Amino acid sequence: MTEPPLERRLSESRAETRALAAQNETLTRTLKEARGQLVELRQRLDRLGAPPLTRGRVVEVDDEFVDVFVLGRVMRVVAAADVVLADVNPGDLVLLNEGLVITAHRPGSDTSGEVARVVEASEGHAIVAAGQDEVRLRLVGSAVEARAGDTVRIERGAGLALEHLVRQQVEELVLTEVPDVSYADIGGLAAQIGQIRDAVELPFLQRERFADYRLTPPKGVLLYGPPGCGKTMIAKAVARSLGEQLHGDLDPQTPGSIFINVKGPELLNKYVGESERQVRLIFERARQHATSGRPVIVFFDEMDSLFRTRGSGISSDVESTVVPQLLSEIDGVVGLDNVIVIGASNREDMIDPAILRAGRLDVKIRLDRPDAQAARDILAKYLVSGVPLAGDDPATLIDAVVDDVYARDEHNQFLEVTYTDGDTETLYFADFASGAMLRNIVDRAKRIAIKEELAGRAGGVSRAGLLQAARDEFRENEDLPNTTNPDDWARISGRRGRRISWVRSLVGH
Repeated sequence: MTEPPLERRLSESRAETRALAAQNETLTRTLKEARGQLVELRQRLDRLGAPPLTRGRVVEVDDEFVDVFVLGRVMRVVAAADVVLADVNPGDLVLLNEGLVITAHRPGSDTSGEVARVVEASEGHAIVAAGQDEVRLRLVGSAVEARAGDTVRIERGAGLALEHLVRQQVEELVLTEVPDVSYADIGGLAAQIGQIRDAVELPFLQRERFADYRLTPPKGVLLYGPPGCGKTMIAKAVARSLGEQLHGDLDPQTPGSIFINVKGPELLNKYVGESERQVRLIFERARQHATSGRPVIVFFDEMDSLFRTRGSGISSDVESTVVPQLLSEIDGVVGLDNVIVIGASNREDMIDPAILRAGRLDVKIRLDRPDAQAARDILAKYLVSGVPLAGDDPATLIDAVVDDVYARDEHNQFLEVTYTDGDTETLYFADFASGAMLRNIVDRAKRIAIKEELAGRAGGVSRAGLLQAARDEFRENEDLPNTTNPDDWARISGRRGRRISWVRSLVGH
C-alpha cells in the first residue's frame, strides 16, 4: 500500500526543516567563533597600540598619595580607582601609565637590585656597604631581620633594603650548634679537662667572685698536641657543659650556650680582603649571640692553617693581613661579656706569636699522647657492657689490648730514628698511639665480630679480634713517620728535640 501524496510531502518537508535547522545551528556556531576571534584580534591590536607602562618602586604610602622611585627620582603619584592602597607597601613594585598614575600593583614579584652587606642595623634602619660607599637605608620586608654582617638586596635610589639574603657559603662556614659531646665521652684527659674548666667555665659560673678579685677572665685558650688526641672533643664538651649549667638562668626554649665552629681552611679566599671579611663576620655573629646572655665559644680548628707566623714564607703571605684582623677582633672582645676563643692545632709552633701572647690566648693546654692508663680510660668509653662480647668482660679485654699495644718488645718496634749527632733511638707503636687510633682499634674489632656473625659463627667482640685489629692498625700506619724533615716528623709524633738525619721503618723487619 503506497503512502498518500499529502503525507509524503509533509514527511519530506519535516526532513528538510530539520536539515535547515542543523545548518542554521552550524552557521550560528561559526559566526560566534568568528566573532570571538575578531574580539581577540582587536584586543591584541589594542595591546600592541597601548603606550608602555613604567615600573616603579614604592617608597612610602599615605591615604591618598604614593611616593614612588621611578625614572631615577622619587615622585609623589596617585593610583587608579581599582588599585587598593591598603594593599600597597614600601618595597613593592607598581606599574604607571603615561600620566604616571599607578595602574597595577605587583607585591614582592622581583629579585632585582644591588647586593650589599649590613655594617650596622637598628630600629628599622641600617648602614650598608654598597661598593665603595656606605649608605643608610630603611629596612622593609624580610630585610628587617638583617643584622650586622648579613647580606641584603637593596634599592639604593629608593633608600630601601628589600630582602635579607642567606648566603649559603657563609652559613656553612659559621656553624651555630649545640654540641652533643660531654666530658663523660672523653677518656684519658682528666687533668686537661680540669684545666680548661678552670679557664673557661669558672669565669662564667663565678662572675661575682671574679669581679670581687678584679680578675679578668681569659679571652682565649689554645689546645695543642698531636693529632687525634681530643682537642676538638674538649672544645665541644666545654660548650655543652656551660650550656647545661647555665640553662636554668635562660629561656628554656633556647640552648644554654652557642658554639661557633669555624672551619679554618675554608676561610682562605683568593680575593683580597675576603678572608679578613669572614673573620670579621664570625666575631660579629659572636657579639650578636652574646647579647642574649648565653656564653659564646668561637672555636678555630686547625688554627695553624690560617694564622701562621707572618713573614714565614710558607704560604702565600695571606697571614700578613688575616692575622692582624684576628688580633684586632680578639682585642675587641675586651668589653664584651660571654665570648671566649678556643683554638686547636697540632702545629702550635707555626701560629703567629702575637696570637699566643698573654692577653689574647691566655691559656695553653697541651694534650699528649695517651699512656697505658689513659689508654684504658679511652677504651672503656667504647668497650662497654652493652656491646656484645665473646666471653671475657670489658676490663679483661681492655687489659689485653693495652698490654699488646704498649709492650716495648720486638713485634711493636715502629721505626729507628738517627739524630745528626749520630745517636739512634727506637720508637714503638705506643709512641704514636692516640685516642682516635684506640677508638679505631675497637671499631675494627666490632666489624670483625659482625663479619663472624654473618658467616654463621659466634659473634661478639673477642680478645683475638681486638689483637687482630691492633695489628691491622699497626700495619696501616707503617708509613706515617716516613720523613726526614724534623718539622714533619714532630707533627706526627708530637715530640720536640734534636734534629733528625734519618728515619728507618722497622715494621716487617
